[in-house]
This record gives sequence, C-alpha cells and structure tokens, in this order.
Amino acid sequence: MPEQLLSVREVAEILGTWKTSGERFPRRLIEERRITFVKIGRHVRIPASAVAELIAANTVQPITARRIATNRNAA
Repeated sequence: MPEQLLSVREVAEILGTWKTSGERFPRRLIEERRITFVKIGRHVRIPASAVAELIAANTVQPITARRIATNRNAA
C-alpha cells in the first residue's frame, strides 16, 4: 500500500499553523525545498513520513538544569 499523501492544508493543521498563517508555512517549506513533496499535475502533496521527519529533525530536547554551587557569603 502506498504511503499516505497529505494536502498542504492537512500539513498546516498537523503543524498547528492553520489558524495563524493558513497554508503559508507549509508552502514556504516546499518553496525552500525544506520538506519532501510530490507534484501531481497542479496538486502538491506531502508524504506523512516527510512531516514526521521534519518534526523529528526540529525537535529540541530539554536540558537538565544543574544546580551551580555558589558561595553567597563571600564578599
């Protein structure tokens, strides 16, 4: 079975940008060639795996805060 192809609007909804910028963000990703896409005639579709890869590549893991010992009594 072929991989699921998503419309630009569906990608915007997945990324949470639909309400703020509509389709602009996913279209910019396509224009800048920052995401894999398929062009079928005049239709542009994005593989679901490409969206997952984009999210994974841009996920920033938190750093654990370390307590730094300071000498507050020294003056």
